[in-house]
Amino acid sequence: MHRRDLLAGMAGLGLASKLAMPSSRAADEKSIPTIAGPDPETKTPAFKAPPGAVDTHTHIFGPAAVYPFAANRPYSPPDAPLDMFRKLHAAIGVERAVIVNATVHGFDNRVVTDAIAQSGGKYKGVANVNAAMSDGDLAALDKAGIRACRFAFLKRLGGVGDMKVFRSLVDRVAAIGWHVDVYLEAGTIQEFVPLLKALPVTYVIDHMGTISAARGLDDAEFKALLDLQASDEKCWIKITGPERASAAGPPFHDAVPFARRLIDNAPDRVLWGTDWPHPNVKIMPNDGDLVDLIPLYAPDPAVQRKLLVSNPERLFRFEPVT
Repeated sequence: MHRRDLLAGMAGLGLASKLAMPSSRAADEKSIPTIAGPDPETKTPAFKAPPGAVDTHTHIFGPAAVYPFAANRPYSPPDAPLDMFRKLHAAIGVERAVIVNATVHGFDNRVVTDAIAQSGGKYKGVANVNAAMSDGDLAALDKAGIRACRFAFLKRLGGVGDMKVFRSLVDRVAAIGWHVDVYLEAGTIQEFVPLLKALPVTYVIDHMGTISAARGLDDAEFKALLDLQASDEKCWIKITGPERASAAGPPFHDAVPFARRLIDNAPDRVLWGTDWPHPNVKIMPNDGDLVDLIPLYAPDPAVQRKLLVSNPERLFRFEPVT
């Protein structure tokens, strides 16, 4: 990626910098692609997650009749509401979750905060924010269980804004104790290292940095990710999206060495998640299969507990399990 393209991508910030005004094309439902829903037949995994395990990267979509999708959304998903969300976690044996508000809901974070309010402390959230939100708005989100905001540096998500607004938002959320969640375009880790290292706040990189298993462990992008993770204590990485990284397909075992290397590199700054209901994937995974990758990522039960329990408790401020 050339520097000009990088700056354009950073200006996007995945709908996070200011209110995105619907264009005539975006408002035309026929121009918005429809994506597939999750596998409804969740397998019971062989791996039993420890008590208090947290799925740190999930989404809830709708129901659209209650939580309307944004007019300028980049895609239209089928409803994947709270009741489906709960059934998914019951099936895979995971007790707690972090709900990341997806771009389809724009800056309306109610789908996340309402779920948190009904969870009895079992859910936390990651919000979409913009410059139009007041400090009071952000404080209300914090009180409602939001612990971070997300910036998606992806062209396909059609972000708007500028870097001055981004820096201002980062400073504002840092002041209330949030971290930032970043979703990077594949092949851009090296370009983003200076930006990420300069952040004044903890940041979490989604989906293992969108690495490609086909490029191998010696790929320059993956090495750059490992170096960033090792050299910057503000850097956390989500062990999510093996179906996005895989070249071999289910059960995505070719992504395992990458996840394992990242976990071994900084076991106190890694998180695990399903990414249910898996928007915009080429091959829809079964979430039971994703859970069964965990002992391949981290064979040591002590490291499994860090990945699933103690690390997310610390970052998202869950009550510790006893």
